[in-house]
Amino acid sequence: MGCPIVKGVLFDLDGTFADTAPDLAAALNHVRATRSLPPLPLELLRPQASHGSAGLLKTGMNITPEHPEFEALRDIFLDHYTAHICANTRLFEGMPELISTLEQRGIVWGIVTNKPHRFTVPLMQGLGYAERVACLVSGDTCAYAKPHPDPMLKACELIALAPAQCLYIGDDRRDIQAANAVVMRGIIANYGYVSDDVSVENWQAYGSINQPMELLNYLD
Repeated sequence: MGCPIVKGVLFDLDGTFADTAPDLAAALNHVRATRSLPPLPLELLRPQASHGSAGLLKTGMNITPEHPEFEALRDIFLDHYTAHICANTRLFEGMPELISTLEQRGIVWGIVTNKPHRFTVPLMQGLGYAERVACLVSGDTCAYAKPHPDPMLKACELIALAPAQCLYIGDDRRDIQAANAVVMRGIIANYGYVSDDVSVENWQAYGSINQPMELLNYLD
């Protein structure tokens, strides 16, 4: 028995839908500047961009949430990021064409991210897609974030589709775990922030793509 026809496509945001690493790295380097530290190169910080402020502060400041200075440094990070949230963030090459193709085919699409709501909305507005997205489930929309299944189920509720009718594309293991938890087909975005030292074959994904338009291969 074949898989159900795909009627909806859901995307992770950072590292899948949009390349947010430049603005996140800039916020981290702003924090470093306040401590008279030199900036770190974008390519060093890019793999941590899917892990939010905590991951970036750990890489750039060698600090964890248990450290007494963590909250203060995170506030500096988030204040800078809020003020420059879409300065250099862009959709990944091929993503605009993929979204247009999905819309032309009548396939609904949405975002399921662990990024907090206060950042996802202005970011999607800055990118020009806030009015086009069928659902926007943020990290604090539900009581639990990915890899918990609740955000995936919430997205399906909002677009009125069963998980089996959807694909979910993400660049982190928790994305595929969340998709698998609701029996949704999870696709790895190899073009995103997947670290070179990660064994994606252990993620138990349905498939993978090296650029956005390759997703069309899973729609036919």
